[in-house]
Amino acid sequence: MDDLETRELRYFVAVAEELHFGRAAVRLGIAQPPLSRAIRQLEQRLGVRLFDRDRRGASLTAAGEVMLREARAALAAVEAVVRRTRRAADGKRPLVLVTKAGASHELLQRLLDAAPVPVEVLLCEVGEQAGLLRDGHADVAIMHRPVDDLAGFDTEDLHTEGQVAILPAAHPLASREQLTMAEVSHVPDLPIARWPRLDGTYPEGPGPEVHTQSQLAQLVALGKTLLVIPASSRAWQWPEHVAVPVVDAPHITTVIAWPASSRSQEVAALVRAAAALAEGAAV
Repeated sequence: MDDLETRELRYFVAVAEELHFGRAAVRLGIAQPPLSRAIRQLEQRLGVRLFDRDRRGASLTAAGEVMLREARAALAAVEAVVRRTRRAADGKRPLVLVTKAGASHELLQRLLDAAPVPVEVLLCEVGEQAGLLRDGHADVAIMHRPVDDLAGFDTEDLHTEGQVAILPAAHPLASREQLTMAEVSHVPDLPIARWPRLDGTYPEGPGPEVHTQSQLAQLVALGKTLLVIPASSRAWQWPEHVAVPVVDAPHITTVIAWPASSRSQEVAALVRAAAALAEGAAV
């Protein structure tokens, strides 16, 4: 079979997201008949049916669901190639390091002070580092194992630590010297906040769905939720918060991550500097 073209993938993704050939054609700026023909030809070449069609529109088949996931990833990879190529042509540009806002603040400051190359910091929300690294918006990332998506990246371990519960200062548990996961998981008046999974869905539970650090911080201050985070991530802690160690929470390892395909000497230099800092801190 011939290789797929990015044009075909864009056409398919538009129809898959709109679930309507007319709307997809408007979105793409083309007429509907050639779009319909292109999708039929794609199905013929693949030997599978991607859509079930009726008068009201279209729905994805099981094969179409797989195609949509893979097509999005493929288009993102193509965009990343373009972005990284253009960035590489600018020899004076700084490396872009992406990190979750408020995470590993002390380590990040030390790394920036010791960096052998210019570094620009891109702050993001929870779980966004992987996407920004994959699509070429960032060159390296500060991430955390096992909570972050590290698939396809090379990593260097920098720091392993325990976790703390961030609680409203007025809550009775805030006066404790330590807590257990069983205790923080079953507080009737203070359910644990729920972050979205990698696929965008939320785990079941009574806690509020949160999207940003600032939203979470205010909900904790208002006595609506608690969270369990690495001890070093408490840099963003408000005066209305109290951090209590959770003695049996899984340990979190902070890593510096970069695309496995990277051949950048600047990235390699920054990774070496980060590893040297980690080794010095461990001595």
